[in-house]
Order: sequence, then C-alpha cells, then structure tokens
Amino acid sequence: MLKKTFCRGALGFPLGICIGYVFTIVISVVHATGGYTSWDYSPCVPALATEFGSELAAVIFQAVLCGVLGAAFAAGSVVWEMERWSIAKQTGIYFLITAVSMLPIAYFAGWMERSLGGFLFYFGVFVAIFVIIWISLYLVWRNKIKLMNQNVKGKASN
Repeated sequence: MLKKTFCRGALGFPLGICIGYVFTIVISVVHATGGYTSWDYSPCVPALATEFGSELAAVIFQAVLCGVLGAAFAAGSVVWEMERWSIAKQTGIYFLITAVSMLPIAYFAGWMERSLGGFLFYFGVFVAIFVIIWISLYLVWRNKIKLMNQNVKGKASN
C-alpha cells in the first residue's frame, strides 16, 4: 500500500501543476476586462508576485505548491481502496488529508484572504465543493453497482 501511495503521489505532482495552470487560465478569462483584445493573463495572485519580488519567483513557488497539492490528493486516494474501512471512515480520512493539504497551500499561495474570515470562507467553499463531488460520485457508483448487480442476476437466471 505504501508503494501505491508513493506512486500515486509521484503521478499527482505533475498533474497538480497542470491543473493549477489550467486554473490560472480560467481565472484570467473570468477576470478579463475590456473585451477580447485586452485580456491579460495572470499566472498568480498579484500580491504573491509582490511578496516574492518577481512574478517568476511567485509562479515557480505556486507551481511547486500545486504539485504538492496534486500529490496529496492523488496519494490520499488510496483510502478509497481500504475495503475494511467504512465509507464514513474513508470519507473522513480523505477529507482530512485534502483539507490539511489544501488550506495551508491556499494560504501561502495567496488564494485566500489571509485573515480568519478569509480562512473560514475558503474552508466553507472547500467543504461545499467536497460535499458536491462526494455526493455526485456516490450516486454514480451506486448506479454502476446497481447495474452490475442486475447483470449478475440476469446471467444467473439464464
């Protein structure tokens, strides 16, 4: 299990960087002003570039943080394969792994306002997104399992 966790984390690191890069593009498009011809790409939060003294240093820092975040999410996914654990235990542990990874990274990357209110807001958004994704995946897998059981029953009666 340790080898699987490490391998997933190693694969999650570059995936996290890719996802982080896609987010910078989406955020830049959403916050674009002045129409199509004056779109500006913002590779990181401007305050982070100011904090680091250069945009390049801030982007490198952010890329590493995105990689660590991707590695944590990917490595943590092995909890879903712990067959002896209840779905509640799997969910709780995965939530802890991702929250303990996401929240400090969001703080240091400047993705959240650096205040108690900013932390609580970001945490609330994180919980809401986690719950929506969890419920969606639960319903998808419940339906797939129901279909598999129907197929097994159908083959057994033939």
